[in-house]
Amino acid sequence: MAQNKKNEFSKSEIELADFARALSHPARVAIMKAVAEKNMCICGEIVEVLPLAQSTVSQHLKELLNAGLLSGTVDGTKSCYCINRKVFDKFIGSFNKFFLITQEN
Repeated sequence: MAQNKKNEFSKSEIELADFARALSHPARVAIMKAVAEKNMCICGEIVEVLPLAQSTVSQHLKELLNAGLLSGTVDGTKSCYCINRKVFDKFIGSFNKFFLITQEN
């Protein structure tokens, strides 16, 4: 049986990988782009700009919410999402730091 060796990596490496995984699907990139363009988006609007079913969009939104990249509120049947700038900026900084270290070596 294969062993999970994820815990042998640093916390920052694990967080960076989780962030990258959250953005690893083109639909999630498109969702982030749509939310960034409007600053806030109703879920129905997100579905309108993507070639995906509502249920599929909801699954991708769930991944982005779980990663902390989006924050959302539910008001009756409407869900409103916005980019969690604090989390997003943290990971952008991590990526920049990672590539700066890589370039120096």
